[in-house]
Amino acid sequence: MRTAHRRAAVLVTAMAACAALVTGGASPAAPAPAAPVAHGVPRTVVLDGARLHRTKVRLEHGDARLRRAARALTARADTWLGQGPWTVVDKPRPAPGGDVHDYLSQAPYWWPSRPPGPDNPWGCPYVQRDGQRNPEVDTGTDRQDLEKVVDSAYDLSLAWYYTGDGRYARKASQVLRTWFLDPATRMNPQLDHAQFIPCRYDGRAIGIIDFSQSYTGVLDAIALLDTGAPGWSAGDRAAMARWNEDFLRWLRDSDFGHQEGAATNNHGTFYDLLLAALACATGDEDLARRTARQAAATRVTAQIAADGSQPQELARTRSWHYSAFTLVAHTRLAAIGRHLGVDLWGYEGPAGQSLFKAVDYLLPAATGAAAWPHPELEFHRYAATDVVHAAADAGDTRARKALASLEAPPGGDLWLLRPAPEQLDSIAG
Repeated sequence: MRTAHRRAAVLVTAMAACAALVTGGASPAAPAPAAPVAHGVPRTVVLDGARLHRTKVRLEHGDARLRRAARALTARADTWLGQGPWTVVDKPRPAPGGDVHDYLSQAPYWWPSRPPGPDNPWGCPYVQRDGQRNPEVDTGTDRQDLEKVVDSAYDLSLAWYYTGDGRYARKASQVLRTWFLDPATRMNPQLDHAQFIPCRYDGRAIGIIDFSQSYTGVLDAIALLDTGAPGWSAGDRAAMARWNEDFLRWLRDSDFGHQEGAATNNHGTFYDLLLAALACATGDEDLARRTARQAAATRVTAQIAADGSQPQELARTRSWHYSAFTLVAHTRLAAIGRHLGVDLWGYEGPAGQSLFKAVDYLLPAATGAAAWPHPELEFHRYAATDVVHAAADAGDTRARKALASLEAPPGGDLWLLRPAPEQLDSIAG
């Protein structure tokens, strides 16, 4: 028990230090209290906690635009109240190895090449069809339930923070406890069996991307609940701190983690995002800062061309999706970097590569001014809406002018309430 309390104190102190950098303050000289002050500034990892707090105050004073956004947010949160909770132990068969607590997902773009039969129940061998999602991946694994856990926890926590309605907080707490903490239903803190391919691989390093953006949102949801949410206890905070420490250790030390960190495409950027977020949340601020700083050369310079295009993503069958999707990783990592004094938005590579140029490259298609001139199986203009918002907030005048012409994603544009980029179209992998 004493170890759990020490770990919780380290977590709170570290997140306070990150939050202090956002607001211009210094890291506290003494550990922050284990129980955060109700209604205070949330110690978020990607989101700007001080900005959220200011938004909350403006909403309470009747800001009309924020009220409209809040109605859209609470409508989303209301849909989650009667659903879940979800757990990894409910899948019809366990992951390879037999432990039902291991997360399992299937590679989305791999398909059976033969009709399944008694001697070949999977229809092996599997073959790749880039950008074409095999519907099998949405049944029999944990992937869809994970997405519900992440989306519901995020929406519900935000809705509670802005409205004070305890129903949202209690539901978010139930969702998080069931998936991550309760001994009978919890997920093991590793991804050994993510994006497996039947008859080929029991799991793959690139499966880490299942968590790379989504779990950084969970970290922010937890920070919101930590501001005094009903139903979210000190014991819950301590247990989540331990889970995050174990997950970070696996991410850093496992062979899969090493492989994903060495990836030179969007997988490497998403790995850095998850690593930096977990490091910040668990108290390793040096690792978080170092990861963000190194991303300038290893990710921005290496992945973005002088004209702002992303050549590796343009080669995909879903080039629009992946160009916007990869920028979600870049811009969320830039948000973490900002908290830590690392300016990824201001970085320019030797040929002038920058995040601003990468976002500006998308603007003609994002605003509807021009067709996207590269291969795309299913174009959704709104896929780029959040990254354009992020660039505008960071000072990009072209992006700021484009805001009025953006297409709102399904469910409405919630940027005012949760100003951190998300993947807005559904395809993943």
